[in-house]
Amino acid sequence: MSKIKILIPVYNDWQSVFKLIDEINNLSIDPKFQLSIIIVNDGSNHDRLVEEKSLENLYSVKILNMKINQGHARCIATGLKYIHEKEDFDYVIPMDGDGEDRPEEINDFLDQIKDADERPIVGERIKRSENLLFKICYQLHKLITLTFTGKTIKFGNFTCLPKTTVEKMINEKATWNSFSGSLTKVEKDLLSIPSIRGNRYFGPSKMSFYNLIKHSLSILSVFRKTFLIRSALFITLYILLIKTNASVITAIPLIFLLIAVYSISNLALRENMEEFDNSLKNILDISKIK
Repeated sequence: MSKIKILIPVYNDWQSVFKLIDEINNLSIDPKFQLSIIIVNDGSNHDRLVEEKSLENLYSVKILNMKINQGHARCIATGLKYIHEKEDFDYVIPMDGDGEDRPEEINDFLDQIKDADERPIVGERIKRSENLLFKICYQLHKLITLTFTGKTIKFGNFTCLPKTTVEKMINEKATWNSFSGSLTKVEKDLLSIPSIRGNRYFGPSKMSFYNLIKHSLSILSVFRKTFLIRSALFITLYILLIKTNASVITAIPLIFLLIAVYSISNLALRENMEEFDNSLKNILDISKIK
């Protein structure tokens, strides 16, 4: 029997998380898979709902209550470290707890495991639920990432990671800063399933333009050496092209690129292996729903 741990970070969105748990419990799962859920409570300041749930199709449901809020990426990193050190598992499936990662696609991951040969499986986005402007910006983010790093990253947190990959990720400091960037760095051979971005169960999406920019820059910071080399080449070529027609307008791309270089350098400081190693000390307590 393969033991699957579903890792869900949450901050003040308990209504969505409990709906997600119900939907996972109601899935028709092959009996050869044992599903457990581990929720990382990122220092929520809203009390969660107290509900009695049977959850007969889930082996266990635990909540890691963190002392302080540390952000989405670090919640997942802490969860991976906890599972690797404290749990018996074969695979980890990190996913958002708001419905945007659709629970029915868990079966798609499980169907691929037998042919994956210990390779990680990613949910490659083929359709998104945001407005047109956001979709255009997201495509621009992927284009910039490809141009300045040579990496095509079409996935987020929703993945299926074998134990060998989890071990690599908890020993990679980039995991403390960017999940998808770190996974792309430590694993070259990724399988994929088509994944549709679902609608939030309750309330508007939390992926704002600011968060998208931060997400994009965090990925770039993982590959900052390549980014800096390509940026230097771009700046040199661009200056040669505009030297006879230099103006404030033609300087705008250079200004944006220099701001990006500065931002990425700052974000790279988040890759703190000492903090990552000590992340389990931030767990206040562990509660069990089942």
